[in-house]
Amino acid sequence: MPRPVSRRTFLGRAAGASLTLGLTRSAAAEQPSGATTAAASKTTTDWPVWDHRDETALIDVFRSGRWGRTAGGATKVKEFEAAWAQRMKARYCVATSSGTTALLTVFGALNIGPGDEVVLPPYTFVASFNAITTSYALPVFADTDAATFQIDPAKAAAAITTATKALLPVHIAGSPADLDALSALAKTRGITLIEDACQAPLAEWREHPVGTAGIAGCFSFQASKNLTAGEGGAILTNDESFANLCFDFHTPGGAKKSLSSGRGANFRLTEFQAALLLSQLTRLEVQAKLRDVNAAYLGELLRQIPGITPAALAAGCTRSAWHLYMFRYDATQFSGLARTKFIQLLAKERIGASTGYTSLNHASHVTALATNPHYQRLYGKTVMTNWLERNQCPVNDRIVAEAVWFPQTKLLASRSEMERIASVIATIQKRSGELVRS
Repeated sequence: MPRPVSRRTFLGRAAGASLTLGLTRSAAAEQPSGATTAAASKTTTDWPVWDHRDETALIDVFRSGRWGRTAGGATKVKEFEAAWAQRMKARYCVATSSGTTALLTVFGALNIGPGDEVVLPPYTFVASFNAITTSYALPVFADTDAATFQIDPAKAAAAITTATKALLPVHIAGSPADLDALSALAKTRGITLIEDACQAPLAEWREHPVGTAGIAGCFSFQASKNLTAGEGGAILTNDESFANLCFDFHTPGGAKKSLSSGRGANFRLTEFQAALLLSQLTRLEVQAKLRDVNAAYLGELLRQIPGITPAALAAGCTRSAWHLYMFRYDATQFSGLARTKFIQLLAKERIGASTGYTSLNHASHVTALATNPHYQRLYGKTVMTNWLERNQCPVNDRIVAEAVWFPQTKLLASRSEMERIASVIATIQKRSGELVRS
């Protein structure tokens, strides 16, 4: 195994580095133990990874004529449900058409609706919010933990009222939120815990895969995700009766004959998507191991650079899915160099990065809920006006102003590419004074 780069060596290299467009070169992806040649040959911008196995899987379904799970003799969705449940150490899996519909199915199975509140973090994709409002429940934001970028359990506790029906932590970037504290909170306050694990396939809390700490966990297989079929989702649970409720909600008319609340939808996964997921699943662990190694090494290097603070993992996290690599950028340590300029300089060196999420609780789509006539009729104008103030999250606002993201594909490159990324950032930091003036 290559030796770690010492702080003195690393900073010495960075000090002598040039920052000129085209001067650095991306390294090709290295092949980890057990990797396929096709997977190893892909660059960080090539996603998804695919080969003849994926093509064959799709053609086989096409030629079978059994394209949906309700078609006679269809097997692929069932096979994927069994495989995903086994891999994530869950008893039951219900596959859905997306991560959003997985959440909608869980909310529907729990009969969450008007008058109910659901606590969630503001540092998340809007789908977490939309799944709540589609059920006409009231989303309540709990502020973010500055170190981990995850929901702060103490702020979640403060957000709970007698109307709270569920707690929805989101495992942002594929790193588990504090499931010990959140599980204890849900239990003591008598509310349901639902994991939004859409970014977290293979993530682990205390060496157990996420998704079953509460009643259910929801996963997404959208195009950018670590396991993808373009779209798709899944629900994991250890509760057989709840699995049956989810199954019956996600398919018209049901089939498990669970105790219906009179609600339902059509959120089924297709046989094509399931076949593709089964094929993609064969390379998921190899890719995950490469992300594990590269994330650890990149973090080791970035922590040596003043003004760069990688997102911490919660104490019980024994594995992150590394769907994103996130860090905080302190412009004061870069001579006041604006974050947007920092990202532009990275782009010139062919290092793609983004500023990540905006403050969801301040987004116009979210604040519009306060004047939505249906919500005003259900909850009252005064409640909805106060709801805006209730959702203030100052820590999250600071994180949003400082965050920088790398996508999961960045961690599929070589060890030398991690060194190049860190060297470029260190050089920007060292030369920030002149870069600000340029």
